[in-house]
Amino acid sequence: MLPLPLRLRPGRVRGAPLLRPAALRGAAASDGSGRGPAVTRAEQAHKVVASYKPSKFDKKILLWTGRFKTEEEIPPRIPPEMLDRARNKARVKACYIMIGLSIVACFTVIASAKKAAARHESLTSWNLAKKEKWRKEAALAAESKPK
Repeated sequence: MLPLPLRLRPGRVRGAPLLRPAALRGAAASDGSGRGPAVTRAEQAHKVVASYKPSKFDKKILLWTGRFKTEEEIPPRIPPEMLDRARNKARVKACYIMIGLSIVACFTVIASAKKAAARHESLTSWNLAKKEKWRKEAALAAESKPK
């Protein structure tokens, strides 16, 4: 009777990767052909094909988020996951900028309201002055209108 291949022997979970001796693991592992380090299944599964051609706006996002230093460094095709990460980072940066601007705007409104209060200006006084102006204009228009 022929022995079963290693991958089909009892006690082994089918589909689990074969364990290699410690001397063959890591960056020094070779596939025996002398072509360099062997690529494990996990590394092959996580390699993403660069299949997306970035637009000019996408390139600006990649630069703004710090993924690349210059526009010339950006390859003609990039993985979609790289662009997704850059867009998410850009969203977070934009939110932080908007939060900062909102806080600055709040303090600006507070300062201008205090100055207006010091000049005894209020929305009520502006409203009354505006309505008085409209009444005068209406009265002038009524007088100048021939009957």
